[in-house]
Amino acid sequence: MFPKAPLVGRIFMAGDNMKQWYELLFENYAHKYDSEVFTQGTLGECDFIESELGFNKSLRIIDVGCGTGRHAIELSSRGYHVIGIDLSETQLNRAKQKAEQSGLSINFIQCDARNIPFKDEFDAAIMLCEGGFPLMETDEMNFEILKNVAQSLKNNGRFIFTTLNGLFPLFHSIEEFFDSVKVDGKVTYRNNTFDLMTFRDQNITEIEDDLGNMKSLVCNERYYVPSEISWLLKSLSFSKIEIFGAKLGAYSRNDKLTTEDFEMLVIAQV
Repeated sequence: MFPKAPLVGRIFMAGDNMKQWYELLFENYAHKYDSEVFTQGTLGECDFIESELGFNKSLRIIDVGCGTGRHAIELSSRGYHVIGIDLSETQLNRAKQKAEQSGLSINFIQCDARNIPFKDEFDAAIMLCEGGFPLMETDEMNFEILKNVAQSLKNNGRFIFTTLNGLFPLFHSIEEFFDSVKVDGKVTYRNNTFDLMTFRDQNITEIEDDLGNMKSLVCNERYYVPSEISWLLKSLSFSKIEIFGAKLGAYSRNDKLTTEDFEMLVIAQV
């Protein structure tokens, strides 16, 4: 049972193993995760991905931070070959269960996105809804995710991902934004503190997991401005880097990124 008081920093778990907040968050949190408001845009998001890939079903796709497999399963049901990777055993078990129920054979692999076991194998990579990046403890660790994705792609491979828009907290309160989209009984965020020196937001995230336990975790997420993302991708030999506003379930090249967008949509080619 998780205590109701906030869990601060790194937590000692059974066997003296230490786990980060993003590991603790997704333990026994898969069925309820699928009901969260931010997971309800799958169909529209996959429509956009298909369009960007030219509806070419011969392409091999890796879904980084696939979670419960919502994008991988939907794209597979449309005829694409997709592999999903994630750090959370709980979420992957849910993904496998959903794929089996849909009659789909999808390879879901538990691994850290900073150590992807593929080189030059995929035509496209997707990493949506903060699929690992930018949850890591340091900028260097976040960069390792981008580096590993780049290495997994074939020449001319496409990379489509979303990440937190650093322009948003310069003009808005993150806590007020979360309050505005809060749904009763769902994940809540409070005590948000945005650091202008690091562009990191620390907050207390509270959820009830699938077992009915309350979790209260001190979380830390990195927001990026467009110029940072462009520079990081260029340093990894990505080209044709394009950045747009990311609207839930309605990604579009017509949405110019603004200070009103909580997330940005990034499209690049290696």
